[in-house]
Parts: sequence; C-alpha cells; structure tokens
Amino acid sequence: MGESEVKAETTLKDQGNEFFKAGNYLKAAALYTQAIKKDPSNATLYSNRAAAFLHLVKLSKALADAEMTISLKPEWEKGYFRKGCILEAMERYDDALAAFQLASKYNPQSLEVSKKIKTLAQLAKDKKRAEELENMRSNVDMAKHFDTLKSELSEKYGAEDGSKEIFSFLVETVENAVKSWHETSKVDPRVYFLLNKEKTDTEKYAPVVNIDKAFESPHMHSSCFPFLRQYAEDSFSQASCLVTPKSIISYPQVWKGQGSRKWKHGQNDGFFVQFESPLVRKLWFIPSSTEKGKILCRDPVPLDISAHELLPRIFKQV
Repeated sequence: MGESEVKAETTLKDQGNEFFKAGNYLKAAALYTQAIKKDPSNATLYSNRAAAFLHLVKLSKALADAEMTISLKPEWEKGYFRKGCILEAMERYDDALAAFQLASKYNPQSLEVSKKIKTLAQLAKDKKRAEELENMRSNVDMAKHFDTLKSELSEKYGAEDGSKEIFSFLVETVENAVKSWHETSKVDPRVYFLLNKEKTDTEKYAPVVNIDKAFESPHMHSSCFPFLRQYAEDSFSQASCLVTPKSIISYPQVWKGQGSRKWKHGQNDGFFVQFESPLVRKLWFIPSSTEKGKILCRDPVPLDISAHELLPRIFKQV
C-alpha cells in the first residue's frame, strides 16, 4: 500500500470515527466500508464497522465484522468484546458470556469486560429461569400429583374403566383450571360433574354448574349444596369437582386458629379443588405466585377435608 493510500484510509477511518461520535452510524459504516476496500486486512476497521452496525441493529453484519476482527487479530480483546456485545443484543447470553470471557483472557485488567461478564452471567441465569417458568406454565401435567388418589380409586372401584374415567375427569378439570389461572389470574367458582354417558339427559343437565353466589352469605351457602345434591342424583353423575378461587372464601380466616390444622397459606393467592365421588372425597389448595412477571401455579397442597371442606357431601355415601 502506497503512502497516499494509507493517508486516504486513515482519513476515511477518522471521518468515520467523527460521524460515529456524532451518532450518524449509517454514514460512519459507509466510510469504514470505503476504508476496508482500501485496506481489507485492517482489524480496527472491521471492529469499528461492527460497532456501527450494532447501533444500526444490523446484527448479522455486525457479528460477521466481529468474527473478521478476531480472525485478523486473534489476541486483541476488542474483537471478542465486540462479538460479546452483539451476541448480547441477540439475547444469546451464554455465547456472549463466552466471548467476554475470551476478551478477559487477553486483557484481564479491563474493568469494562469484568462488568460485562458479571452482567451476562446474571442475564443468562435469568433467561434460563424464564424459559423454565414458561415451560412449566405451558406444559401443565397434574396427573403426577394425584398418584395416591389414583391408587385409592383403583382399589375402591376396581381396575375397570370406572376408576380411570373418574381419575381422568379430575386431572382434566384441574389442568383446565391451572391453564385458566395462568392466562387470566382467575378461575370461576364452578362445580364440574362427570355425567353418565348412558343415563344422563344431556339436554337437561350440563356438566358444569356455576356457584358464584354460593359463598356470599351463610344463607346462600346452605341453600347451594342441597341443590347440588339433587343435581348429582338426577343427572346420574359419577363424580364432581368444585373449583373456586381463594379470594371469595372466608374460611382461611377461620382456619388460622386450628392448631396443627392451621391454615398455612394465608399469604398465597390461588384456588381450591374439592373432588368427590360416592366413595372418595379429597381437597387441595393450589397456590400461585408471580415470578419474573409470570403467574405460576405451584404443586397442589392436600388439605384435611374434614376440617377444611368448602361444601358438605354432595353424593350419598356408599
């Protein structure tokens, strides 16, 4: 390269730097490109253009320039630093962290690199947790929490389809409630019935009964369960499942003074599930919490139904 060419390349780079400082990244990138054509093995020019492309959010081009910077000058920490910043913008936090760690290897004294490593380590951790939360929210699998009940149903009803159908009914009802809670932060107070496919008059009896008024007063509560008992009998239902949000139940305040049966979820939002068949009655509380702006239902907590029942027995005990 002749002296005049070196001068021209230096002038183009300096002009590009001035435009970069002024925030005109498009013009800066154009000038760096002209300089690169005159001096294609200059790592600094690729590094500078990578920075300009990063500001322009042309991330693929920026990354290609960072890689070229590294290949031309593999022991210069600036190329790895540029690469790390671009990968961070792409939200590829693990890869960005690896790039910054290489930058630190070639310049251990850099406080800027150390700060980036600390930031990226936390970002990578946060992203991983956010992905775990989203996976837990979207892949709801409640059957594993009811293994004990599954065995009990099989024992009491026999291994025939009856127990399987009842168990599937419970799992499906709870999973739908959890999905609703994840999407809307609420469930409607309802009693779901497992209707008899052969005997139930489906034009007269629906599989769901709204009970949104049931917990408004002792009078409404006491008039609700006789209606549900009659409904279960007339519809030939095989099982029922009450789902109701904790927010409309006054009982947790009462349960606080019950010693070993003390209500332990006073601070948790969530909902109750009370399952019943002629042979089995169970009750759970499903607490929910908010993490990283996402609502997540936790594992069902079994409750002593004799102490905490939401409604008295609906089915005649066999």
